[in-house]
Amino acid sequence: MGPMSTSSLDPAVAARLKRSPDGLVPAIAQQYDTGEVLMLGWMDDEALHRTLTTGRCTYWSRSRQEYWVKGDTSGHFQYVKSVALDCDADTVLVKVDQVGAACHTGARTCFDDDVLFSDAR
Repeated sequence: MGPMSTSSLDPAVAARLKRSPDGLVPAIAQQYDTGEVLMLGWMDDEALHRTLTTGRCTYWSRSRQEYWVKGDTSGHFQYVKSVALDCDADTVLVKVDQVGAACHTGARTCFDDDVLFSDAR
């Protein structure tokens, strides 16, 4: 299938999405109870449909050109708690219950190891 292919996504939702030229929208995964920002992935219409209907995050891998369900390989599943569009309908926020590490490096989040600035007190 792949980006821009036929999808079962609700046409009303599909009509609202503002996609990149390659048919994708960024999807931010956030831990639902702590607010921790875990990772950013990419979804086309079908990946969003699968995420909305299966309760598990499905992304489109730009490097592998295939769908992947978070956790199928690593065991670090993302169980969907809510899905929202931002005000411009060009970004998806998926609140999840993350099991284990979200990052492929094994870190809890993809934003732990390369802090460019911090004013934490």
